[in-house]
Amino acid sequence: MNNKIRLSLIIALSVVVLDQITKYLARTHIGAYESIELLPMLNLVNVQNRGAAFGMFSSFGNIFFICISVAALIFMSWIIIKDREDHRIFALLAGGAAGNLIDRLTLGYVVDFVDVAVAGHHWPAFNVADSALSIGMVFMALSILRKTR
Repeated sequence: MNNKIRLSLIIALSVVVLDQITKYLARTHIGAYESIELLPMLNLVNVQNRGAAFGMFSSFGNIFFICISVAALIFMSWIIIKDREDHRIFALLAGGAAGNLIDRLTLGYVVDFVDVAVAGHHWPAFNVADSALSIGMVFMALSILRKTR
């Protein structure tokens, strides 16, 4: 196993482990409809997300999202194995996809627990896996922009 694949595996597994630990803590220590204020703009909640990003497309069903996640993981693994220079980006994406896939397979929904609110307006709740996916997408966009220059 080369160093790029090893590093990618460490990144992806770190995301999955952190994601699953934090989701477990949210499920076991925060009640339904309970909100714990950490900071004036940051709360911890326990939300069951049965859709995609921010609960959208929940009518598609869990099986649909499981299939999409598995296909995405296969694609990202292939890219990492092809020894691409942006393997770390795909490792973040793979870790995020895997974290949410584990929830879908074991619980039938994704656990979201971070609630950000500004002036009474709440951003949809999210989790560590979602954060890794978002950060990965930002880095991917920056990488694409850098390559087009």
